[in-house]
Amino acid sequence: MNTRRLRNLTFQFHRYIGLAVGLLLIIVGITGSILVFQREIDRAIVAQQFGVIEPQGERVAIASVIDTINTAYANQPEFKLTTLHTLPSPTIPYRAFLKSKDDKLLNVFVNPYTGAIIGERRWDQHWIYLTLKLHYALLAGHTGEVVMGIVAFLLFILSLSGIALWPGWRKLISGFKIKWNAHPKRTNYDLHKVAGIVTAVFLGAIAFTGFCWNFFDQAKPAIHAVTFTPIPAEPASTPLPGQTPLPLTELLQKADAALPNAATTFISLPQKPEAPLRVGKKFPQESWQFGSSRVFLDQYTGTVVQLQNGLQPTRAEAVLNSFVPLHYGTFGGIPTRIFYIFVGLAPLILFITGFIMWWYRKRKDVRLVEVTEAETVAKH
Repeated sequence: MNTRRLRNLTFQFHRYIGLAVGLLLIIVGITGSILVFQREIDRAIVAQQFGVIEPQGERVAIASVIDTINTAYANQPEFKLTTLHTLPSPTIPYRAFLKSKDDKLLNVFVNPYTGAIIGERRWDQHWIYLTLKLHYALLAGHTGEVVMGIVAFLLFILSLSGIALWPGWRKLISGFKIKWNAHPKRTNYDLHKVAGIVTAVFLGAIAFTGFCWNFFDQAKPAIHAVTFTPIPAEPASTPLPGQTPLPLTELLQKADAALPNAATTFISLPQKPEAPLRVGKKFPQESWQFGSSRVFLDQYTGTVVQLQNGLQPTRAEAVLNSFVPLHYGTFGGIPTRIFYIFVGLAPLILFITGFIMWWYRKRKDVRLVEVTEAETVAKH
């Protein structure tokens, strides 16, 4: 197959995939732009609703916070405490997640210095949560996750094919030039090629990480295989007859001993007898607020059944840990996060300009057919 034919096939592939999934990509892009600063927006909302946390010296023990929440919601047994965020920032409240069997979610906010509950809200009805669910699952549960995972993969293919088709490979300057005073057809084409090449690498990274997250059960072993990293055994607790879990305070002390100098950022409580206690940790050198370190403990013996050190990751962990900064644009701080807002708008621009290009070509083909038919009639 010669180069020209291959390029033409790539162009056709690029065009019709873009037209087929363009509307879904617009949804993903716009919601993604909204979610770039979701945590900052949410913190401002929480501060407005429940007040600003004033540092007051030492923080109360995490175990006592969990006891307070369990006691306060004992009359609502349908809700079970699953996770507690304990970010070390002095002005951020602890945030607990309580979940019911029918997937209702409660957020409970606790003052980390007094241990008092300062407010609650239905998280599953909040616009930020709904935007997130729309972003990666179209608000359609597991089916939506599968659909959006496929869409993410197609976006990755679109990004690669767009880079390959970019005319700047032949002449660099022309690849970035927009002729504003030319025919609208040419200006539209220039907008498409420039918007595409400026955002293609970032859209490709977002698409690849999104695809891996939506198909995590398949992506994780593939990443371990590619990086030649053995897959560790699934961390678990070993229930013993007549034995109850160790006190949470003791378990957290063991987690602290496993990773000294790392702050606890969240705790995921075991929901089954065989499940481990998962403790999130963050070293001062790490940029992501939750950190990439994890301690998994047997809830009955306190044994560390799995340890992930964010400063000394395995090859597979290093790849997986890179997904958050690549997907959310946090790798370059505030500038790249602002840039990612515009990256999220790129699918809208590319779909509109791509559709116009297709429409112009369709009109040209229709005129060509009309001319051919007219010439045929004239000959007869």
